[in-house]
Amino acid sequence: MFVESQIFPRPSQEPSLKKCDFMESMPSEIILMIFSYLDPPSLLCIGCVNKRFYHLANDNMIWFRTYTAFFSPESSKWKTNPDEKISIQDQDIGYWKKDYIMKRIEAGQRMAIQFIKPVNSYTGLPYKTKEAIKVSGLKWVMVLKERNGKEHIMEQTETFLNDSSVTVVWYGQSWPPFALLSAIDLCGVTPVFLDRCMVHTRNGPWRRSLIAEHCLSNLTRSQMIGSDRLIQLFHLAPGLIVGLWKQEKEMAFVMASLHYHQLLEKSILGSVSVPYAAPPHNAFLDKLDPQFGLRGYQLHIDLHNGKDKYLRGTFRDVCGSKDYIQNGYLKLIIINYNKNAQHLRLNKNIGIFWKADNFEGNVQNCCVMDITLLDDTEKPFWCFSSPVTLYPVSQPSDHSNNGVKNFSGSYLGPEGRVLLKFTRMETTEEFYIVNLVLYISIKKVNRWFGTNY
Repeated sequence: MFVESQIFPRPSQEPSLKKCDFMESMPSEIILMIFSYLDPPSLLCIGCVNKRFYHLANDNMIWFRTYTAFFSPESSKWKTNPDEKISIQDQDIGYWKKDYIMKRIEAGQRMAIQFIKPVNSYTGLPYKTKEAIKVSGLKWVMVLKERNGKEHIMEQTETFLNDSSVTVVWYGQSWPPFALLSAIDLCGVTPVFLDRCMVHTRNGPWRRSLIAEHCLSNLTRSQMIGSDRLIQLFHLAPGLIVGLWKQEKEMAFVMASLHYHQLLEKSILGSVSVPYAAPPHNAFLDKLDPQFGLRGYQLHIDLHNGKDKYLRGTFRDVCGSKDYIQNGYLKLIIINYNKNAQHLRLNKNIGIFWKADNFEGNVQNCCVMDITLLDDTEKPFWCFSSPVTLYPVSQPSDHSNNGVKNFSGSYLGPEGRVLLKFTRMETTEEFYIVNLVLYISIKKVNRWFGTNY
């Protein structure tokens, strides 16, 4: 729900009027005539000057004319007779202002959502996500919250559009002391006013949509995913990486990896305090198929560091069976360790590149993994974007002297797990994925397909 204070706060106190007594003595009718020539962003700004301007800038007649001019071009030449003017002014002060802003927000949301309706038959994801982000003026901000309630809004520094996710980075900013922070809110922000050519006004108001809340109170060593000589990386689920300077234990940068699945909805349709809630999925049970919900999956996996790609793979007709259900999970084998033909080579050495102030570096053996698992109707079934750390594991005896090192990586979430095994050829410095297994929560399978495994 729209709250006026989310866009522009009310003036907290009257400024000194000694230097502008002429404005104080000016009749309200003249000020209203001047205000009638202002556009909506200017009206909102002028309303923050003082209490009198706030009251006059909420005038129903001004905002009614603005409303009809934008939403009903044919009625913009309509002349208000005295009786109709009285009816308009009978509404509570600011009624037409709020109604106009609400309608503009809804129009912008509809426009953006129209862009994501066409779906790429290959990935199951909207194929115009990048265009929708550009046209809607969508950006992302962090809200750093102190324990005393104070908030710091940090604007994005860089964004990188990947095949199935967007990476948003914040660095080089004035960070508050890390010891004072309690949480990070990740929000999408969109301009309230888009003109009919879908171009947003640079200085106009913006609206926030809460995507996720992250607790910063007690970062533990178990959340650390890597480090180099300058920084330590901490992972806050679902896809936020916080980089802290080793020496000062202060923030160096933050990186968020956001999967394209329902990204526009989460970034636009939520409110400042309540995230977007997707409509419930309608399960369809095929009683004639004894293996319904266990086969026909399609997997798309991307490994990258935010901007550089390491791997892009697609696997079709991924199947399991009732024998693959163990400990509450359905096991799906994507790459078999014993089948060399399935092993995949990565393009580069794995590492997460970072930048902060005048420093930059690369944390080795870390990357971001994007998973897009489609069901048998090619609809997104399980999607996420998350960092993954590669840990060295003991080498088999037959690999002890041939320049091969083994690594493993994993992801654990509320709906499933992903296990990976890598080998690294020391002579060529190449990484290979030699094993990839998905474990899907059987509760999710039953809930999605209406089954009872």
